[in-house]
Amino acid sequence: MGRPGGRGPLRIVSAVQVPAMIGLQVPPDCDFVADLIHHERDQAFGAAAARAAAVAPGVQVDTVPLSGPPAQAVTASGSGALMLVLGSRGTSAFGWMAPGSVSRYTAAHASCPDLVIRGETAAVHRQVGIGDLDACADSLAFAFEEASLRKASLMAIHAVHLPAISRAGDLAAIQADAARQLAGLLDTWRNKYPDVPVSQDVVRGHTGRALVGLSARADLVVIGRHAKHPVPGPGSVRHAVLNHALGPVAVVPSS
Repeated sequence: MGRPGGRGPLRIVSAVQVPAMIGLQVPPDCDFVADLIHHERDQAFGAAAARAAAVAPGVQVDTVPLSGPPAQAVTASGSGALMLVLGSRGTSAFGWMAPGSVSRYTAAHASCPDLVIRGETAAVHRQVGIGDLDACADSLAFAFEEASLRKASLMAIHAVHLPAISRAGDLAAIQADAARQLAGLLDTWRNKYPDVPVSQDVVRGHTGRALVGLSARADLVVIGRHAKHPVPGPGSVRHAVLNHALGPVAVVPSS
């Protein structure tokens, strides 16, 4: 994704919105509340920039306050970026925004790869997992590059929905055919990234469930997002992984 050596400038953004305080018996001073929120944001900016500088000395770090509805403002800030990174929950002391609402919105609408950090992974192996492999050229490119930069292996998962009435021989044939197709899909990328060890698995059932299980031992789970279906339903792979994964999740939009 055009990140030579894995380094690039970092822009830290924050969008705050003074809530509508309606129905309170004693309305607060709105200017005071706004000043308090902006003061908290500025402190968070300073702490985040200092931590980034300590973790990655020499990387250019800028802080940019945003205006407008937070979800839309943060998503728009990713235009032209190599990656948009968010936490899965807000960390503000104020509880006016629904937990995860910004990260869910960016995962559905960001124009660049969107990385949602869901706590600390317990992974002991350097591994990147990828699933939802239909129309997946962009997500495969992202996953292979991340694995190469992280010096990690890559596990590709494809799920097939097999009829319950199928015989054992039929099931084996269907899974074997899916495995051959998956291997063929990965061959091109193996040649482009010979330094990345690649394994694959064809599972029966829902891709999301398999990826959630993989997330317990992977540094990163990568899934694609179809441009024509930006909003996930409750049964979608993206919905399942964003809600239940045990580690970071990258959502890569198709071009």
